[in-house]
Amino acid sequence: MDREEILRIVDALHRDKEIDKELLFQSIEYALATAARKKYDAGEELTVHVDRETGEVEAYLGDDIADFVDLGRIGAQTAKQVMIQRIREAEQDVVLNQYTARVGELVNGVVQRVEGGNIIVNLGKGEGILPRSETVRGEQYSVGDRIKALITEVKKIGLRVRIILSRSHPDLVRRLFEVEVPEIGDGIIEIKRVAREPGYRTKIAVSSYDMRVDCIGACVGIRGTRIKSITEELNGEKVDIIPWNDSVEVLIMNALRPAEISNIELDENDHNAAVHVAEDQLSLAIGRRGQNVRLASKLTGWEINLKPMGGEGEAGEEGPTAATTPAPSAEDSAAPEASESSETTETSETNMPGEEDLTKKEVSSEAQANTETLAPTETGPEGSGGEANGEASP
Repeated sequence: MDREEILRIVDALHRDKEIDKELLFQSIEYALATAARKKYDAGEELTVHVDRETGEVEAYLGDDIADFVDLGRIGAQTAKQVMIQRIREAEQDVVLNQYTARVGELVNGVVQRVEGGNIIVNLGKGEGILPRSETVRGEQYSVGDRIKALITEVKKIGLRVRIILSRSHPDLVRRLFEVEVPEIGDGIIEIKRVAREPGYRTKIAVSSYDMRVDCIGACVGIRGTRIKSITEELNGEKVDIIPWNDSVEVLIMNALRPAEISNIELDENDHNAAVHVAEDQLSLAIGRRGQNVRLASKLTGWEINLKPMGGEGEAGEEGPTAATTPAPSAEDSAAPEASESSETTETSETNMPGEEDLTKKEVSSEAQANTETLAPTETGPEGSGGEANGEASP
């Protein structure tokens, strides 16, 4: 192998694959030594050295210089295969190190193929896998589509590096806000917490370190341009931006918006919050299929129990809405009231027996009286004729 060609190959691989030059020289030495040992039936005592400056190749048999000029066709093929394998291993190690340092970051890629529900994404130097469990409901991708995803895990299986991607992780929303809102990157606005139900709704709590900067307005952008681009990337997923507050009561009230909260009772020991809301605000606090109260519980870190307020302002029965259990819908919350009204009706019917008979008697007597009053009027000539005839009779 020509000395200049060796140096040129090493420089090209180092520039394109970002593989360390020393590792490339060691791979060439190992490949040539393996081929020479097979050619000359030598053992481990035969070694090969490549000069890093000139590219000159020298072979040693123990401490003596071995003189071999041609490895032959089979030897050259063996050296080529060994060199390719070592370079591929080195390339995978580079990819492993690069993407391990990028876990939690947002990456762009192109859909390469779909295998058994898993989406294979070309990331340039590596190949990412978007498992079916990390996809979002309703999202469909075809070969050639561009995709943004979050790197959640990087691991090496055999000789291949697997880069696990996610579209359903809450940090995906966090990274999208960091890209779209420069104030977050500058440290003026901080994202405190993110609670997400992928494909449906996300609640994000933000805080501003500069009193002159409105954290909500900065995240929304002029005419909603920033939040619009984020929701488009999330395929229409709703995003609620909530101001952070160190007070637990205020934070829970903000998290349960748009519902209006009447009172909050905190249990520090069990980390529970009993939230009293008016009956007309209960459905808003619960949300669709309990979505609002679940996300609020995740965002605040407190288990939230909603209690509807009665007509006199006292709390009614506790609704079983908590972070660990599905919150009931508005129909389920109205069920106790319906049962109470039915019990009241049954009690009133049992306590008044014969009410139906009395009513019938009253109606019949009233009808008979009306008939007796109307009968002379109908028979008299003008309504008073019957009465005059009665007075004239002997």
